[in-house]
Amino acid sequence: MVNAIVAAILSLLIPGLGQAVAGDVKKGAIFFIGAIVIWIIATMIFRTWVVWLIDVIYAVYAAYDAYQMAQ
Repeated sequence: MVNAIVAAILSLLIPGLGQAVAGDVKKGAIFFIGAIVIWIIATMIFRTWVVWLIDVIYAVYAAYDAYQMAQ
């Protein structure tokens, strides 16, 4: 398997990538599609800085989940 820190960093950069590398491709695809959907909805509703904040929070959660999965 992959190192937990590497999985977390990958998922921080692209949500879902760390989960896929850690061995759960289906969960990684769900995280990736979720990030796209959240970005689209947030872009329609909020201002630019709020969208950025929501994306960062989601990416940090995805990184935490990838870290926990890889351990």
